Amino acid sequence: MRSRARHARSDDGGCDGRADRPASLADAAENSPDASALRSDGGVAGETAITDDYERTRLQRWRDSDFVQSVPFWLPPFLLMGFFVYAAIGWNFLISLTEYSGFGDIDYSTIGLHNYVELVADAGFWAATRNTLVLLVAFTLACLVLGLSLAILLDRKIRFERTFRTIYLLPFALSFIVTAQFWMWMYNFDFGIINGLFGLVGLGPYSWLGSPRLVLGSVIFALMWQFSGYTMVVYLAALRAIPGDQYEAARVDGANTLKLYWRVIIPQLKPATVSASVVLVLFALKAFDFLYAIWGFRPRRGADILATKMVREAFQRQEWAYGASIAIVLFILSLAIIAPYLYQQYTQGNL
Repeated sequence: MRSRARHARSDDGGCDGRADRPASLADAAENSPDASALRSDGGVAGETAITDDYERTRLQRWRDSDFVQSVPFWLPPFLLMGFFVYAAIGWNFLISLTEYSGFGDIDYSTIGLHNYVELVADAGFWAATRNTLVLLVAFTLACLVLGLSLAILLDRKIRFERTFRTIYLLPFALSFIVTAQFWMWMYNFDFGIINGLFGLVGLGPYSWLGSPRLVLGSVIFALMWQFSGYTMVVYLAALRAIPGDQYEAARVDGANTLKLYWRVIIPQLKPATVSASVVLVLFALKAFDFLYAIWGFRPRRGADILATKMVREAFQRQEWAYGASIAIVLFILSLAIIAPYLYQQYTQGNL
């Protein structure tokens, strides 16, 4: 009778809808103890209970999934980050489209791109942009070269390696404010150590922080002194991860030290170079603290960068909307640097 009922339902198109149910439910219904009892609509008695059990099991699996279990850990910081960072960036962009001067309510009826048009015609903005790009490129390259050189020297198992590593890394632990005060004393025109050393060989004195031609180079040198130790540690860790067999194989093939590092070792340091470069560029974009500690709102003409101009326009001249437009340009510049790195990490499965 069970076989005839099953064939009857198959012939009339499966009116009970079992054709649309998962095969596991149909098999479970046939093998259940109540499978011999037929409902008035031609279905199998107990099939509803099996469906309910299946739904409860699927709900339980969803509750026990890694995604649901991790929600209490990632959702609160996600909401906080979204509100205090990304929502603030969006509001800053909205302010940059107005004529807000920092007093009273914002007049959103004047929304437009007039601040960005004014930026294009502002010679000071282009000078700050040029200084920012020079700072980014020169500072990053100098730190990479010096950090790699120090890492190679320390990787050769010299005596007092830990002492030298600590000495080189110590400036990285200092804040921009401390570094600025230290180099103000070093660059002092009258009694600075650098002018004193140049005086021993009959050169100088030079106005390192006053001359438009020397000021940006002086800032880059001071920042390089602070961050080259960080680059050294990154490169040293990458060098220690290279198997020693590669060194031995290269020397067996007749490679001297220069060819060994240029053709075998340095090409394998590309991931460390990319990671260190991104961090150095971000630190260079945040060099406002260093410049403000030396000159305040108005650094020398050769050292004015986008960050200092942004703060000066917003807080000194009370041109908040104009300063917000500079902040958006600085944000786009930062995004243009970090986005390719994040994409590379994503394609490599690291994100």
